[in-house]
Amino acid sequence: MAPVEVRRRASLVGAVVSALLVLAIVLGSRLLRDFDSALLPYAVATVFLAFGVAYRYTVWISAPGARRLFVQGWRSFFSAANFRKAPTALPKMIATYLGFQRFLGARSHARWAAHQLIFWGCVIAALITFPLTWGWFTFTSATGAGPGYEWRMWGVKILGFDALSVVGWLLFHGLDIAAILVIPGAGYFLWRRMKDRGAMTGQRFAYDLVPLLALIIVSVTGLLLTFSSIFLHGGGYEFLAVLHMVSVVFTLIYIPFGKFFHIVQRPAAVGMQLFKYTAKRDEKVFPCRRCGQLIDTAPYVENLQGTMRDLNLGFDEWAAYCPRCKRVLRGNAYLTHVKKGFK
Repeated sequence: MAPVEVRRRASLVGAVVSALLVLAIVLGSRLLRDFDSALLPYAVATVFLAFGVAYRYTVWISAPGARRLFVQGWRSFFSAANFRKAPTALPKMIATYLGFQRFLGARSHARWAAHQLIFWGCVIAALITFPLTWGWFTFTSATGAGPGYEWRMWGVKILGFDALSVVGWLLFHGLDIAAILVIPGAGYFLWRRMKDRGAMTGQRFAYDLVPLLALIIVSVTGLLLTFSSIFLHGGGYEFLAVLHMVSVVFTLIYIPFGKFFHIVQRPAAVGMQLFKYTAKRDEKVFPCRRCGQLIDTAPYVENLQGTMRDLNLGFDEWAAYCPRCKRVLRGNAYLTHVKKGFK
């Protein structure tokens, strides 16, 4: 597909997704009766976020390699046969691959811990911020000042609670808890990118440093809002609110076009992991054509060869050899066809 056609299709998909989100906001807030106009900039930013994610995702899966992995991954994800063969595999992979990201622990325990802090902090913040911004969640008090509150979702009462209770404190300070988790996690990665030579070598400011700075600024300004309301009696609150809003809006708009896009890509990889896992259970493992060492699952190797053919790379047969044999064959080819000319 031509790049112009890809961009046109991606723009159309983005426009449709944005329109659906606007419709969901209107209906979910009961025709805007529960919508807080003070949160309008955040809501507009989420609409831009929806457009950007849909646009970038469509462009991403338009590439032959990504499209094959995407289709095969989601096919495995929703496969009834896979569920029957391994009913616990999918929940386990969602928990370990998406939730706890155990694959990061093999690289570094410190990096895994920092990533977990950022991940769960962002999850908590998203679960609170998005529904509130869209008017799906409301916290109302019959007296107007508490301490008795009702948590309503789409106008339906979910929970009644006392603002001075533990439940009330957790609900009203959920974003503060998220910020406390994110700051040390993002701070660790920022420190590492300033000190670690390996990380410094290939880093780019806009791609590697801006996301970390954005997370820290959003978290710090959010905590300062709470600090202002509790200890300063609202002093400087308006300025901090604007600063916090600008930082959040910038971060939301940045997500589809920077490093944060891997958040959207990661769920598709769960299906691919399940695809490989079920193939191994069926003992469909592909041996190296030269030495017989097991390379990977046969369906995965076949999928890789198909991708190479789609891209017209011309060396899809090399996928049938293990890394060591590839080096040996390449060396033999060099000795036979290149060194021979220097005799």
